Amino acid sequence: MSNTRSSTKSTSTGTTTAKSGAKYDGFTEEERDAMKERATELKGTARRGSRSAKADGEADALAKIAEMTDTDRVLAEKIHAIVKEHAPGLAPKTWYGMPAYAKDGKVVCFFQSAQKFKSRYATLGFSDLAQLDEGTMWATSYALTELTVADEARIAALIARAAG
Repeated sequence: MSNTRSSTKSTSTGTTTAKSGAKYDGFTEEERDAMKERATELKGTARRGSRSAKADGEADALAKIAEMTDTDRVLAEKIHAIVKEHAPGLAPKTWYGMPAYAKDGKVVCFFQSAQKFKSRYATLGFSDLAQLDEGTMWATSYALTELTVADEARIAALIARAAG
């Protein structure tokens, strides 16, 4: 099956349909849910104020980790522990409904569960604020299916470096 779309036609509802009749909205249901979660996070941060944001941010991140399926939860718990140990200056929070770690309120790295977007692997991602530059090209996300001791050591080094 090809990922290319044939011509599309706009409908009165603002959605588009491909010639095959399949509805295309631009965002998947999971992506729309993530955007709604992000809007809720922003409202919550504005209501809380800066004093309680850090403590509440960690509670929010841990609650999202607890909601994950077994495999994703185990990976997220390990990532959380690695960040706490190797980059204590990063503050846990949620970002699009996933655990993330921020410096001065800006996300440096995040965990995305496989289940969230029905992917075959979880992802450890880094924003452009992460200090991971290596020449003219470097990775900004990593697929995770499980973590070995060597993987944990590599992630610890990446997290520490990303935090600056």
